[in-house]
Amino acid sequence: MSQEKVLSRNPKPKKAVLAYSGGLDTSIIIPWLRENYGCEVIAMVGDIGQGDDMAAVARKAKASGASKVFIEDLREQFVTEFLWKLVRSGAVYEHKYLLGTSIARPLLARRQAEIALQEGADALAHGCTGKGNDQVRFELTYKAFAPHLTVLAPWREWTIRTREEALDYAREHQIPVEASLEKIYSRDRNLWHLSHEGSVLEDPATPVPEDVWQLTRSPQQAPAAGGEVQIGFEKGVPVVVNGSRLPPVEIVETLNRIGGEHGIGRIDLVENRFVGMKSRGAYETPGGTLIVLAHRELESLCLDRETTHYKQHVALDYAELVYNGFWYTPLREALDAFFSQTQATVTGEVRLKLYRGNVEVVGRSSPCSLYAEEIASFAMGDSYNQKDAEGFINLVGLPFRVRASVPSRFSAAAPEASAAPGSARNISTRKPTRKER
Repeated sequence: MSQEKVLSRNPKPKKAVLAYSGGLDTSIIIPWLRENYGCEVIAMVGDIGQGDDMAAVARKAKASGASKVFIEDLREQFVTEFLWKLVRSGAVYEHKYLLGTSIARPLLARRQAEIALQEGADALAHGCTGKGNDQVRFELTYKAFAPHLTVLAPWREWTIRTREEALDYAREHQIPVEASLEKIYSRDRNLWHLSHEGSVLEDPATPVPEDVWQLTRSPQQAPAAGGEVQIGFEKGVPVVVNGSRLPPVEIVETLNRIGGEHGIGRIDLVENRFVGMKSRGAYETPGGTLIVLAHRELESLCLDRETTHYKQHVALDYAELVYNGFWYTPLREALDAFFSQTQATVTGEVRLKLYRGNVEVVGRSSPCSLYAEEIASFAMGDSYNQKDAEGFINLVGLPFRVRASVPSRFSAAAPEASAAPGSARNISTRKPTRKER
């Protein structure tokens, strides 16, 4: 498939650093940039736990025309500087999405920009489409760290419009790719999750085919006996799994294995993209699902009511910041300071029961627990004077009493309220007849 030359508004760069994954999109970008811009292309591969053979990815990039390849091991940094902040915030996008792709982009783009500055490059390139959120996440990070560099986004320039055409281009240029016309899902994997998009998944009415899932066993095929897992936290960060203290990356990997074995963490989601359209994706986040649930349960013991409720509200804002690519902003940093303060006492253990795709909390404990059994118990004791409740209710109910005493209240009431049995309008002022008496 021939490609016409691109007339771009971008100045012709001499050296570009490409965020390279080895997938279909970025695999064809290296030769395309060389053909259409005539520039040197350096590939930056960020290892955030996608499980690829990095040596093979590097060889592929070089064979495709990259002058140099950087393989960056970012796994521990990804967990400690990004995932744990996400966990402590409690952020979930649109009830379901644990932000697996979103949270990784700021780290990858920042390292890419750092390498570009180090190598004296004058351009940054990515393989994000013009319809997706990732283009925003990458480019906002570029603006934060290397705003003077030219941004090359081939999907917004070239004549390729479908993944089928992208496969044709790869074949013409003898670039091996794993995608095929039969299995053409777009996938993104890291330590936290694996996403699946495209092909039959673009129809929200179509169930997710079983062969799409890769990290999680089918709940129907999960162990019938189920299982249990215990997660220990210190200041809101998971540090122990089943009694063993583990390094950050191993914590996530271990819980991914346990959760995946029991079919935990599958999500089928229609989400609102930042760019204004809806999209449908299938996400697998086995370990993250266990961590987020356990953390939430521990907070229920350790945080007071006002902080808990306010944190839930702020977590929605934080989720949108992460989803939309606003990671390197003063607001995100300020919210992290708030979350850090709330986590000072979130230390303890949570036990979870796993059974064929379901998770049940079976125990929580903390040395910082605010749960007082002597007060909460149904047994009557000296720690709580039940007579105090009467005054409390009278004070809380004072506005109700005042409003009820105003006659105009009933004339302004909604028709359905005023017609309700026992309402003021149903209380007849007619004197009963002798027979009725």
